[in-house]
Amino acid sequence: MSEKLSKYLDNTSLEKLRALKNCHVEEQVERFLELCKPAKATVITDSEEDIEYVRQLAIDLGEEIPLEMRGHTVHYDSYRVQARDKENTRVLKTPDMEMSQGINTIDRDEGLEEVLGIMDGAMEGKECLIRFFSLGPTNSRFTQRALQLTDSAYVGHSEDILYRTGYEEFRRLEGGDDFFTFIHSAGELDDRNTTKNIEKRRIYVDVIDGKVYSVNNQYAGNSLGLKKLALRLAIYKANHSDWLTEHMLIMGIHPLGKNRVSYFTGAYPSACGKTSTAMIPGQTIVGDDIAYLRDDEEGNCRAVNIESGVFGIIRDVNPEDDPLIYKTLTTPREMIFSNVLVHEGKPYWLGMGLPEDEIPEEGMNHSGEWQKGKKDSKGNEIPIAHPNARYTIRLNELDNIDPNWDDPEGHVIRGIFYGGRDPDTNVPISEALSWEHGVYMGATIESETTSATLGAAGVRKSNPMAIMDFMVVPFGLYLSNHIDFGNRLKNTPKVFSTNYFLQNEEGGYLNKKVDKKVWIIWSEGRVHGEYDAIKSPIGFLPLYEDLRKLFRQVFDREYNHENYLEQFSIRIKKHLEKQERMEELYGKEEGIPEFFWKVHNQIRKDLEKIIKKTGKEIVPPSYFQ
Repeated sequence: MSEKLSKYLDNTSLEKLRALKNCHVEEQVERFLELCKPAKATVITDSEEDIEYVRQLAIDLGEEIPLEMRGHTVHYDSYRVQARDKENTRVLKTPDMEMSQGINTIDRDEGLEEVLGIMDGAMEGKECLIRFFSLGPTNSRFTQRALQLTDSAYVGHSEDILYRTGYEEFRRLEGGDDFFTFIHSAGELDDRNTTKNIEKRRIYVDVIDGKVYSVNNQYAGNSLGLKKLALRLAIYKANHSDWLTEHMLIMGIHPLGKNRVSYFTGAYPSACGKTSTAMIPGQTIVGDDIAYLRDDEEGNCRAVNIESGVFGIIRDVNPEDDPLIYKTLTTPREMIFSNVLVHEGKPYWLGMGLPEDEIPEEGMNHSGEWQKGKKDSKGNEIPIAHPNARYTIRLNELDNIDPNWDDPEGHVIRGIFYGGRDPDTNVPISEALSWEHGVYMGATIESETTSATLGAAGVRKSNPMAIMDFMVVPFGLYLSNHIDFGNRLKNTPKVFSTNYFLQNEEGGYLNKKVDKKVWIIWSEGRVHGEYDAIKSPIGFLPLYEDLRKLFRQVFDREYNHENYLEQFSIRIKKHLEKQERMEELYGKEEGIPEFFWKVHNQIRKDLEKIIKKTGKEIVPPSYFQ
């Protein structure tokens, strides 16, 4: 081991690093300590003592502030960076690398020179934590090891909540180099312990070398290497192999009165219902964000949650709409709130369901000291909490955790949901006509933008598979790999399109938030052949009588035929307009596989035939019966 490491590590940490017997790890640690120049560095193992050290360090440094309730803390990010930073997140690209349009790239040599220059000395005067994690269950064929260097105890604490410990996994690596590396520095901090030099923030992804460099960032989506940054590295790795890495929830659906559970995955853009779907009452959660999918010897699709926690949007979490999450957030347990209002040691957020007179008119929030009526530099009133405020909790703290959530073999997947924030086109639930049609459904997700990413909200954007923000391979390759994956399976999952955000002409939502429970139970029944359906050009639609019975069983509520017609009539003109947008988008993209255009053209042909025959822009489900 190099003598250079002894400048930063005490004897205890040196011994912990030596115990791994891994020259590749030592080389990475030495290289980046010499670059970032921290005052000291500490190796953290899987021991509870080491993990408690990180937890307490976050409080001692002021990166987290304890709240009144036991185990609760709050963290604040820089006021101007409280969401994923697409603009400054770039993939390092060599001249011979193929990338899809829309992927933010920079020349690899240029990018490395820039980001390494910014990181030179970025940790001066601070402590660097050297962390080891496992993405996915440990001791599993899904396991992906990750090495993290960070000068933020908040980042380290968050990762302890969100991921499985991995020091022992690195021991099992037996000196190998099959691991991702993440280097992060929050940079210079101001008096609120938030990043000061945000104009020099960078998140550069090097898929060739399996590394991510993040500097002058604190918001977890930009600073926690193991989250969306690792997703990019895993997408690259999976798409150059025979498995899939997806931006997906995993949940167990438990139909009423039946002693069975069926596992589904689901892909939704940020703030479009992914976590709330995974947390539907009466169901069990395996994961809410990222999944690895592999086939098994029996021809099943199996999936694991790479995480062991939830980094969820807290806005609109209230006792009525999200009772399970709300209960978790308001009872003692280890949990980090971020960018919420704190008054007298208690957290408050947007849409939490309190009467107006119970919401404080002053306190500390994402803008600093806050009082009702405070305005930002543009004259806009600052709300009590940021719209993208978050909570971070362990999965096993949830009452609805699936008892087998950590199974190293993963779960057999029977169905896949794709959904977006779509106000005027897709029906609430429909089933794909085939695996190819299902992949097409995922590839044509559109969604209105939200506060979960920096930029304007309410803009309709294409977000294929809810993964385009993280795409690092040509999209045509990604789609082809989906088709190949499905073709290898004997028991191919059924695919469903969901839309929780359909609106009437006045802009009112046509569904209650809780109605998604009916849609997912209907989907589970379709997997088992328990419901008939209406075949239409856009997919199989539910029968009214089946939904009526389910609404009675699930909610003891009447579901009238007028609601059914308003929700499940096919908006042919809107679908054809969407087809034009897809042609505009994918017509410019090289390498889009033939199956995509075959499905696309068939849908267009069938829809145009209906308009020609009926002269109507909207037709009811009964038209296809």
